[in-house]
Amino acid sequence: MHQVTTSPEPIRAVSVADAADIIPRVERIMVIGCSGGGKSTLAQKLASHFSLTYLSIDRDILWLPGWVERSKEEQRQRIVERIAGERWIMDGTNPSTFDIRLPRTEIVIWVRMSRLLCVWGVMTRWLKHIGRTRPEMAPGCIEKVDWQFLKFIWTFERKFSPRVTAAIAAHGPHVPVLQVKSRRQMRALLDLLGVPA
Repeated sequence: MHQVTTSPEPIRAVSVADAADIIPRVERIMVIGCSGGGKSTLAQKLASHFSLTYLSIDRDILWLPGWVERSKEEQRQRIVERIAGERWIMDGTNPSTFDIRLPRTEIVIWVRMSRLLCVWGVMTRWLKHIGRTRPEMAPGCIEKVDWQFLKFIWTFERKFSPRVTAAIAAHGPHVPVLQVKSRRQMRALLDLLGVPA
């Protein structure tokens, strides 16, 4: 008789309540997700509340002034240097660097909002910072929105989420992952952690 076997869960998913129990006891957190979903805001709130060093992939790793991208080698070296620290929260997705980040990470918070909410998020962010550089971006990178960026957001779930899931399964199957899919879930997490609005 042929026995059907089911493949294991590709990521170690946890609930909001479980994550709220884990987060106060850990020292290294990754916050990932599509642009505009609120990951930077969430990461900065948690960094402030738990006295963690806030690390931004955009500001600290990826970009030079004027939207010039650092070489992949330099990006990886900068990540290695920063994750050597004991207490940090890193905001940014980039699954190609999960192999060096996940082994140092104790929980992943995947902000996985709808694409409409993400588009709304980047548009309101652009209007708020128009002509200026937002705090979590590298100096000299003036806030911008173009069709290529909007297309990236619109297709993120279909094109990039499978890569994120595969990278987590490959490099951090033991790391708990909270997927936050609504503003209500995000607020519930912050409330359980005692983080002010």
